[in-house]
Amino acid sequence: MSTVNNITWHNSEVKKEERQHRNKHKSAVIWFTGLSGSGKSTVSVELEKALFKQQVNTYRLDGDNVRHGLNNNLGFTPEDRKENIRRIGEVSKLMVDAGLITVTAFISPYQEDRDAVRDLLEDDEFIEIYTQCSLDECEARDPKGLYKKARSGEIPEFTGINAPYEAPSNPEIVLDTENNTVEESVRYIISYLKSHAYIKNK
Repeated sequence: MSTVNNITWHNSEVKKEERQHRNKHKSAVIWFTGLSGSGKSTVSVELEKALFKQQVNTYRLDGDNVRHGLNNNLGFTPEDRKENIRRIGEVSKLMVDAGLITVTAFISPYQEDRDAVRDLLEDDEFIEIYTQCSLDECEARDPKGLYKKARSGEIPEFTGINAPYEAPSNPEIVLDTENNTVEESVRYIISYLKSHAYIKNK
């Protein structure tokens, strides 16, 4: 018998809305997606710092960091990529319930998987950010040397080279990370969060 039949969800007596009221801001997932080298991690690091300075309760989930622990049993097959994003979606949902603005940086190449995370959350709790950058520029940057390994055959399923990437069809934010600086990108996101009342103007 499946153990799922023998477990029950226990609601907290502290509501998400109460946590948000105490924090003085809404909670949401800011989901960065884009090719390796497109600036997801770089911008997300600076965004987390900027939000923290504004006394916003936030936490950043990075793709490599999560694969060191929670998802260290997953590879990079399409099935494993799907499960990787599913788990992160569930963790993100818990962090939103805890009242945090959760910043995530994952290639998350498949639209279906990103939409599945969106569906876990309430309306307006999922902010998809596409770090738009050409493959040529990402490969020129190659901060981890991954494109070089992919081209030489050392990485058999690398997004953008020998595995697909599906750009978001209707993201909340598109960042042109090829032509805009990290600082400009962070300012744009902060402006979006303020104008949509996720955080307060100060």
